[in-house]
Amino acid sequence: MKDVKNNEDFEKDLTKNVESIENTETSEKNVEKLKKEIRDRISDDEEMEEEEKFSPEEMAEEIQKIETEKELEKYLDDNHSIDVAESFKELEDDELIRIFELMSDENKAGILEQADEELQTRIIDLLSDEEAIDILSYMSPDDVADILGIIDIQKSKSILNKMKRSQANKIRELLGYEEDSAGGIMTTQYIAFKGNLEVKDVMKKLKVIAPKTEVIETIFVTSEKKELIGEVDLRNILISSDDTKLIDIMDDNPKYVYVEQDQEEVARLVSRYDLKVVPVTNHKKIILGIITVDDIIDVIQEENTEDILKLGGVSEEEDIHSNFWFSVKQRFPWLVINLGTAFLASFVIEIFSTTVGKVVILSSIMTIISGMGGNAGTQALSVTIRALALGEVDFKDTLSIVAKTFLVGAINGALLGLLCGAIIWAFCGNFYMGLIVFLAMVGNLVIACMIGFLIPITLKMLKIDPAMASAVVLTTATDCFGFLIFLSLATIFLNKLT
Repeated sequence: MKDVKNNEDFEKDLTKNVESIENTETSEKNVEKLKKEIRDRISDDEEMEEEEKFSPEEMAEEIQKIETEKELEKYLDDNHSIDVAESFKELEDDELIRIFELMSDENKAGILEQADEELQTRIIDLLSDEEAIDILSYMSPDDVADILGIIDIQKSKSILNKMKRSQANKIRELLGYEEDSAGGIMTTQYIAFKGNLEVKDVMKKLKVIAPKTEVIETIFVTSEKKELIGEVDLRNILISSDDTKLIDIMDDNPKYVYVEQDQEEVARLVSRYDLKVVPVTNHKKIILGIITVDDIIDVIQEENTEDILKLGGVSEEEDIHSNFWFSVKQRFPWLVINLGTAFLASFVIEIFSTTVGKVVILSSIMTIISGMGGNAGTQALSVTIRALALGEVDFKDTLSIVAKTFLVGAINGALLGLLCGAIIWAFCGNFYMGLIVFLAMVGNLVIACMIGFLIPITLKMLKIDPAMASAVVLTTATDCFGFLIFLSLATIFLNKLT
């Protein structure tokens, strides 16, 4: 009987195990099926996203088909204002006016804010002063100042004269600052309360002020004399008791900039301390406005573009769509300067014309020396200009950096000189030709690296933009010194080369 019972128990356990395995297999199949469905769904979503990306021309065609305000409002809700603004560039003036008439002033302001300068100017020129004022009233003062600063001066004055006096005065104040200064990119819409104000009173005031203000996450705290003494995060206000005073919960060491400070310095401050907003004050610490992180992003992009263009000898005012005659006028002066430096390099070669005439192969090898020097110098120049732009250079450390730069140039020159010298020796069958290449490579790379570092540093100390003139000086130096060192060595070893 025990054996029968044991058999029965064994069969039950076996049945359970089989069912468990089957359930596990089913479960695994379901999981794999679910994974496949998720992958297919993600793939379908990605394909839909690809299909939904329309070019500005395609969007412009869609917009032209819109006939009613309701249709246009739905279209604007479904698409980002930046994309819509880009598509507006493809519309003719008549069509642009027709579409604008179907839009609310608030939507018009959103499009105008995201448009580039060319489209902003075009739109304002198509509108009457009164229509422009109605639209600009929905924009922050700094954006309004930017637009009025680029349009025709008579149109700008006319609009300002017809604005409310308080609004016009704010805009005129912003227009009075240098374009690339803290005052030029700040907005006057900010929230500041006195330090003795209690949280319950702050909350009441915020409900009234917040809808008209660009940034409400940071509240600035001022003294009785309106001096900036601190800042409070909105979160701290919300979690504090009603009778708490702002001065008790504020950060009493706020980062701020002066109104005349360069926008690059502001960008460095924001980047260093991860600020979302930075107050702008005068030298009495009275707050005049704030700069938001979105403006800082624009500054960084603008400054980087400007530096890159200057390194290439191109004006920051030129872009890919500039008029051809404008591009010619902007580029020609720098090309003339480069032509002058090319004559200087040719003059160096002319000094050694006798040597080159006796050993003709020197004329093909010397371009290698000057070219490698130019590349090494450009590397040092790029690193130095970037360090200057980020404020990483301390002039007290200049000597140690010079020593490091010299060492980098010498080591790279020696390695490249050995490689190039060996190839030339094998090609020409002359050991001294390889030795000359080695020595010239070391000398020119050391000079190139030193110049690539010292020129932007010197220009910075002289208050000259390093990106503007460094490339021209570097090219001249590496060519002239490269030819001079190489051909001088060739003249010394001339008897060994012939």
